[in-house]
Amino acid sequence: MLVHSRPARRALHILFFVLFLPVFALPLLVIVAASFASSWSGPLPSGATLTHYQDMAHGEAPTALLTSVLTALAASVLALAAGTWAALAAEKLGRRARRLLDGLFLLPVAVPSVVVGLSLLVAFSQPPFLLNGTPQIVIIAHTVLVTAFAYQSVTAALTRLDPAYEQSAAGLGARPAYVLWRVKLPLLLPSLTAAAGLCFALSMGELSATMMIYPPDWLPLPVQIFAATDRGSLFTGAALAVALMATTLLVLLAVSRIRTKASYR
Repeated sequence: MLVHSRPARRALHILFFVLFLPVFALPLLVIVAASFASSWSGPLPSGATLTHYQDMAHGEAPTALLTSVLTALAASVLALAAGTWAALAAEKLGRRARRLLDGLFLLPVAVPSVVVGLSLLVAFSQPPFLLNGTPQIVIIAHTVLVTAFAYQSVTAALTRLDPAYEQSAAGLGARPAYVLWRVKLPLLLPSLTAAAGLCFALSMGELSATMMIYPPDWLPLPVQIFAATDRGSLFTGAALAVALMATTLLVLLAVSRIRTKASYR
């Protein structure tokens, strides 16, 4: 809309596709093509087959995918609750205290995720918080890693929120708890759903910290993808990656529909 010349718009469209296809679309298309290939010795795969998906359906992949989904759902809910609570509390703090809180929530993102995994492994390997070797430590790790994104999303939404709604409700005699649950949180619902979708997607693809702490009976799908490719089964790993991408996209589309409905209320 900022470019009024038709040739200039066409040039921008061409430039977009030239940049988008090799950087974003082509790697994903390569993974999809590899998941159906039996061999790949030339520029294109050969020997189209469904064997990798059939083996995946009868192996450990469905359990690993369910593990990833359950972990991501639990981490998203916990991160959204903690991030929203902290953002609402930070709104009432002074500038210095708010900066300190921002730094604390951004710290897990500023360091490599493998450091987060190692720190949790050390922290929860001794009583009274002995969680090493349990699914709970994986969920905690994912929650720590994605809470910063929920916190930042809700904080940004709070800065854009018109205080007139809260002031009107308070002026009519509404209690602070009623204003929060019936006025403020409904206005934040689109941002909350967007934050939940982002947390879910990030948790579904998390690998580094998970590799440090996952127990044998709680194997997320990214770990299985890494194991398959590490032993040379690239096409099997590609099929697993397609299943991971498809599941994540379906959940994000569902969250997007919820967000759209919430925006029109």
